[in-house]
Amino acid sequence: MLEMGHEAFEELVTEVLDALPDEMVEDLDNVVFLVEDEHPEEDLLGIYEGVAITDRGQYGFGELPDRIMVYRLPHLDASESLEELRAEVRTTLVHEIAHFYGIDDEQLHELGWA
Repeated sequence: MLEMGHEAFEELVTEVLDALPDEMVEDLDNVVFLVEDEHPEEDLLGIYEGVAITDRGQYGFGELPDRIMVYRLPHLDASESLEELRAEVRTTLVHEIAHFYGIDDEQLHELGWA
């Protein structure tokens, strides 16, 4: 298990997010990325909370932002090196961003992203 404080992990998530291809992130509208230590009820690496773009009707001004949560402690538990941690965070971000675009877990498995 790696050791990394909350701020350092947030910086790593930001770095990984900034390195994702532009075409993956340029259409993320009204989405915030947050880091928490862990999900209160489940053992998750991340979660998308919102309405996928494919399921939205009229969407406009005043909507609360969708949220992509990345959980620090499960990532640290699953990683033995900084390189593994970066790769796992990248996989989590791609997975949760895919949910924003309406790609479900079954499709993610078919694409090899889950």
